[in-house]
Amino acid sequence: MSRAGAKGGSIEILLAARRIADHAKGEGALWEQKVPRATCEHLGAVLADSVLQAGLNYANVVRPRVLAILRTYPKADTISALLKLIQERRTGEFLNWRHHEKVTRFETLVNFLGEWGIEGVQDLRTNLAAEQFRDAIQTINGVGPKTVDYMACLVGIDSIAVDRHVRSFAKTVGVENDDYFFLRKSFCCAADLLMLPRREFDAWLWRRATFSAEVQLSLGI
Repeated sequence: MSRAGAKGGSIEILLAARRIADHAKGEGALWEQKVPRATCEHLGAVLADSVLQAGLNYANVVRPRVLAILRTYPKADTISALLKLIQERRTGEFLNWRHHEKVTRFETLVNFLGEWGIEGVQDLRTNLAAEQFRDAIQTINGVGPKTVDYMACLVGIDSIAVDRHVRSFAKTVGVENDDYFFLRKSFCCAADLLMLPRREFDAWLWRRATFSAEVQLSLGI
């Protein structure tokens, strides 16, 4: 769940963070244009992004759908509005997604937030700062710590979501401990060592990995 501790002590975390920070500095993390993950105030878009992102290509599949939601459903920014969409059986249309797994997860998440008295993004932001809520939301099937941290980043909480790009960077610098909470603490500590906001460092890691993938693809054509 949110885990106060991780599989690795403070010294191991600090050593890993130093490796990560030194390599990131060498790769230009301090000199490139600083662009943090955008903060979104539209709850429907935040939840759609959080549910769809797992296992899908973000640029080609997820982002266009999130942008379409912002354009087409500007008023679907509260739990009340989303519950109405669900009651009208329009969730698949809203997400532009047919497979039942993500549609069901989205609806379960909306209902869960409604039960917690959450109405808008500010309410979600406040609750995500509480360990009890972070633990409770992870009882939803398919919602784990990465999804929670990713959601937190979307609403402006300064954290890092440990995705495959973060794990790949860790392996590159020789960090062998792959425990989620160890890596999150290590990368958050690395951002602090670099004196970068954590969300900004998170965005830099994502852009770096995406750019590398695009270069490799172009070379392979």
